[in-house]
Amino acid sequence: MATDIVELGKRAQQAAYQIGQLKTEQKNSILKLMAGALVENTSEILAANQKDLESAANLPSNFVDRLTLTEERIEGIAEGLKQVAQLQDPVGNVDKAWVNKAGLSIAKRRVPLGVIGIIYEARPNVTVDAAALCFKSGNAVILRGGKEALHSNLKLAEILRAVLNDNDVDINAIQIIEDTSHETAARFMELTDYLDVLIPRGSSRLIKAVVDNAKVPVIETGAGNCHVYVDDDSDKKMAADIIVNAKCQRPAVCNSMEKLLIHKDAAIEYLPYIAEKLSPYHVELRGDKETRQILGPGVKPATEEDWYTEYNDYILAIKVVDSIDEAIAHINKYNTKHSETIITNNYQRSQQFLDQIDAAAVYVNASTRFTDGFEYGFGAEIGISTQKLHARGPMGLEELTTTKYVVRGQGQTRN
Repeated sequence: MATDIVELGKRAQQAAYQIGQLKTEQKNSILKLMAGALVENTSEILAANQKDLESAANLPSNFVDRLTLTEERIEGIAEGLKQVAQLQDPVGNVDKAWVNKAGLSIAKRRVPLGVIGIIYEARPNVTVDAAALCFKSGNAVILRGGKEALHSNLKLAEILRAVLNDNDVDINAIQIIEDTSHETAARFMELTDYLDVLIPRGSSRLIKAVVDNAKVPVIETGAGNCHVYVDDDSDKKMAADIIVNAKCQRPAVCNSMEKLLIHKDAAIEYLPYIAEKLSPYHVELRGDKETRQILGPGVKPATEEDWYTEYNDYILAIKVVDSIDEAIAHINKYNTKHSETIITNNYQRSQQFLDQIDAAAVYVNASTRFTDGFEYGFGAEIGISTQKLHARGPMGLEELTTTKYVVRGQGQTRN
């Protein structure tokens, strides 16, 4: 039986009114109880996850990695809930206040968005991260995960909803769509009467499909064709360490490095050293003509398509450039506006890179892997926005609120 999307929307809208009025202390207490409930029910979560993993046995390894839950990962997810509980609640905060010439007292106050829809793929952690951040910021959430993680997502949502029920909070503040068909997803994206915003998390293909088809306002997130540019004035070991971390620590995520650009005056010395450091991870190298001349026939030719591609795998494309200006132009042409890094000892060039690169996060001498809500101190993140309206970069609690103007007068009328 198909999911009644309109009914989910009605329930979420009603729940949003209640949780939008909860006090910060109440929300924090419930989040901590949710964290404890996840750990207490680890065996049930792992059993549900195992069902998903059995069905995903023939899928790519990077996909299975995102899908897999372990005791350690569940503890990490629970820790994310505790972190959110410790964060400052943005709801009710006043961004600014003033008195106008008519004597009206005007304040710009933070309020919840209302009902948020999340569409995501085989990442069970998103179920909890999204629910926690939406709840803390006073929003109801409707979750639509990928079919490959359905058992895991349903179990996680069941545990969170049980905590809401035990604390006399409307369980429809957190809802999950059980029907993972494309038809139901399409109806979900058209739920303009009930959804205030829709946030896709996953592959570039998923994000594009949502952006192209949704009637609900969309916050675009996720796709990460991230670059590291190595300047000729740089430290070789630092460059290699950052590249290995950015590419190999967890290649399936959106903030992993996909492209290496290197100045021609550093390439001959640096590239063999970098390739040696990458070799234990069996990274497939693809390169332009100059790269292949330096590293030899083991490097595949890089095509035009490579420069646009987010691999999410142990693959790295390399280009030798003549200058920082060429590097910046290349990055701004091919990147997805996510995260970009320069490795340099030259302050002027670092400033040029920071000023001229068009991306949500720009780094000097650090790994792109730090573009993460937890690393930035936001607690669990709802996603990493690569657009420019409303929110950009890791989206924490404040990005899940909007504003309203609260105006107090003493009988004023306008002339």
